[in-house]
Amino acid sequence: MRKLKIGVIDLVSKAPTNTLWARFMHANLASIMPQVVATWCEQEGHSVTFVCYTGLENLHDELPKDVDLVFICSFTQAAFLAYALSNYFRASGAVTVLGGPHARCYPDDAVKYFDYVLGLTHHATIKEVLADCSQHRPLGLHLSANKQPVEFPSLKERWKYIEQTHKKAYFLKFVPMMGSVGCPYTCSFCIDATEPYQQISFDIIKEDLKFLLTKYEKPMVAWQDPNWGIRFKENMDAIASVAPPDRFRFLAESSLSILTEDHLKIMQQHNFIALLPGIESWYDMGNKSMAAQLGAEEKMNKVSEQVNMILRHVPYIQTNFVLGLDCDSGAEPFELTKRFVDKSPGAFPGYSLLTSFGEAAPINLEYQREGRVLPFPFHFLNNHLAMNLKPKNYEWVDFYDKVIDLTEYTFSKKAIYNRFKSSTHFTTKVMNVMRAISSEGYGRIRFYKLVKEKLIKDKSFRQYFEGETTELPTFYHRIIERDLGKWMQWLPEGALQHDTSAYLKKRSQDSKTKAKAGKWTDSLSPVIQPL
Repeated sequence: MRKLKIGVIDLVSKAPTNTLWARFMHANLASIMPQVVATWCEQEGHSVTFVCYTGLENLHDELPKDVDLVFICSFTQAAFLAYALSNYFRASGAVTVLGGPHARCYPDDAVKYFDYVLGLTHHATIKEVLADCSQHRPLGLHLSANKQPVEFPSLKERWKYIEQTHKKAYFLKFVPMMGSVGCPYTCSFCIDATEPYQQISFDIIKEDLKFLLTKYEKPMVAWQDPNWGIRFKENMDAIASVAPPDRFRFLAESSLSILTEDHLKIMQQHNFIALLPGIESWYDMGNKSMAAQLGAEEKMNKVSEQVNMILRHVPYIQTNFVLGLDCDSGAEPFELTKRFVDKSPGAFPGYSLLTSFGEAAPINLEYQREGRVLPFPFHFLNNHLAMNLKPKNYEWVDFYDKVIDLTEYTFSKKAIYNRFKSSTHFTTKVMNVMRAISSEGYGRIRFYKLVKEKLIKDKSFRQYFEGETTELPTFYHRIIERDLGKWMQWLPEGALQHDTSAYLKKRSQDSKTKAKAGKWTDSLSPVIQPL
């Protein structure tokens, strides 16, 4: 096999930006898998140029030159930039590969614009691409393993890519690590709902932590597990075996069911400084919060008490909610969340609009069957710029009224002050204020109000939201043009549209094929049993 010149591009941002939040955090949002893929390619004897695009750089100047093969990692919101880059590199003869969340969620769309689209990816998958490294057009190859990998290059092996990215982190520098893959829970809207939980070797974790101490005096580790600490004792024992408790700082996404006070005391001893548990809803998803059998108000009170307990041990907590779930109706879910904001003033609430990401989750089959998925371009599918599902129990204007009211309440001067006053850690105070007054707080309020105004005054805008037309409103088209800038000219023809029922059609065809073979029949509604 000839030696290839390979580019690996991690699209943290979908467009140029110069916000304080981007300068503070974007480099810390880098994904692990692009670093892993770059390392695997290098181990196979190839030359690799690695780029982490945070939105602060001139992208054209950063891009690898004269490459044979380009890997691009993208979330769905950055899909158009990824498509444009693929077209740009293909024009010069390069072979292109897409990986990351968008490749998993929308493979049937992505194969129109890439030579390879990778789902679950192992070292063997990358070796297969490298061995072939040929153009596949008009439709690329979709490759995906049966389950997620648990063997990755060590931190030492991928360090030069982390170090390169850290040069773009002007303040905090997070080191991304994984303790596990998959998820033991079965939330029907989650991309990992059907992926089995797998623990990464504790010996590997120990070696990575030991290596990290040779690079930073007091490193800050960001665990990128969807639910860190399922095997809590073994994980904490591994950390404790490496160094004294004051040598590390840790951030983790973990479920409330894991965050008992006994566990929190141990985490406090080992310097966990930030946690991001999911609450999701006051009416559903209770298997992650130890509150499955409680009523909505009782659950809110119980969760609030637990969050306040967590804050006695860990200085920063972001509580994640999904707005617009089918189990929600009326004003109560929003009012309960406002009461939670008052009862747990030290927590930073993260709000996501319910979004259907293609093949990401089992529930999306039901949404597509019901004809509720709207054709919002990928550019807006980031959980807040657009909700691509018609709400089950709300009219659009009423829904945005309630979202605006909740967001204004959460980021009012009073709430910001209470959050600031309730925080005991200086960095926590700064982060909470910055997030509130940036695009995440004030910026979203302005955008939601603009959308609501257009829903009321612009008939064609409202028709698009109601699914009565598929013609994209000029308002959204202009945002895409503004964000992509000169890359708009490289966006392939037809890329602005995608088939919102692709997942359902594919499953229906699979069912017919297997039924004819006498092997399988399927209602297309996978039954997911909680653990």
